[in-house]
Amino acid sequence: MRDTEKLRKRIFEIVQIGNHPDLLSIAFDIFITVVIALNLFVTLYSTFDSSVRFAGLLKAIELLTILIFTAEYILRLWTAKYLYPKLSDVTAACRFVFSFFGMIDLLSILPYYLPLVFPQGAVAFRILRVFRILRLFRINAQYDAFNVIADVLKAKKNELIASICLILILMTASALCMYSFEHEAQPEVFQNAFSGLWWSMSTLLTIGYGDIYPVTIGGRITAIIIAFLGVGLVAIPTGILSAGFVGQLSKYEEKLAKSDIIPETGYISIQIGETHPWFNKKLSDLLIPPQLDPLLILRDGSKLLPLPDITLLENDTLIFDIKKL
Repeated sequence: MRDTEKLRKRIFEIVQIGNHPDLLSIAFDIFITVVIALNLFVTLYSTFDSSVRFAGLLKAIELLTILIFTAEYILRLWTAKYLYPKLSDVTAACRFVFSFFGMIDLLSILPYYLPLVFPQGAVAFRILRVFRILRLFRINAQYDAFNVIADVLKAKKNELIASICLILILMTASALCMYSFEHEAQPEVFQNAFSGLWWSMSTLLTIGYGDIYPVTIGGRITAIIIAFLGVGLVAIPTGILSAGFVGQLSKYEEKLAKSDIIPETGYISIQIGETHPWFNKKLSDLLIPPQLDPLLILRDGSKLLPLPDITLLENDTLIFDIKKL
């Protein structure tokens, strides 16, 4: 039993995102990345007419990659208890199945097996293969930049929601105005308020398809006003994300720069052991006193940024800066 649990834990360490100096785990990440790229290549290339000559080879590659994804999914289910150590085996497995990456893994393999079980729905299930593209999130999750974007979205969600609501309000108002002006002049084009909504969307977002356009004086004046407002309003979410992204990167760079001159006093360092209550927990799940600011994590001679989703491993050293409250 002990050997089985030891093997189970080792497999968990391998299938998770690799950490230096675990070369086997890093090699597994590279292997899965290559398999994802190969699977997506088969999906894209199969849409070309020239792929008919290689149909047999493409199907064989697709089958091989799907089997690899299936084996990986089963291994992640089997080792889910180490991802959620406070839960039982069954509860941890269910938690993984309904997690974000668990759903991505399931949706990437399900479209292949469903037509085998329900042949009558093969055409409909084939459409679900587009979910394979979600596997790219597995690649993005290995890079700090993707985590920084996720942090910015969480930090700026209220501002983003407010700006999007403002755009939707303006879009609805302009759609109703345009419908009022244009319905009588061109009833076949502006048949209802939704036609005006389609026009306002393409105008506000500066797409300008040209399939619907005003012909009345009132409609054209409204279009000019909406076009000017659209340039400014649509740029608001972009500005919020850009400012947040630059600010977050500056914050992390400042922490890395400060870590090069850490004095012996003024900082608190905590060594993480296998028996430490913070072992194998995400930084965002820790109850950290407000006067302590995570500065960096020392791991096998490397400096890691204290991102919220990073998991603390054995022999990690977590260094805190003491805030002046």
